[in-house]
Amino acid sequence: MIVFLTLLIAGIALVAIGAAVDGMLSLTSTGVLLLIADLLYLAARSIWRSSGPRPADHS
Repeated sequence: MIVFLTLLIAGIALVAIGAAVDGMLSLTSTGVLLLIADLLYLAARSIWRSSGPRPADHS
């Protein structure tokens, strides 16, 4: 969870700085890509947790 929060804060900070400073479109796009990577990490983590061992079906 610490990795998720760190990436989230870093992505928001990069987007904010890139939007505030004129000519920093690359910084803004890096922040957006970091936020997308953060969401993908969160989705993958939730899928990994939900696909744990399941009880055998005795039908």
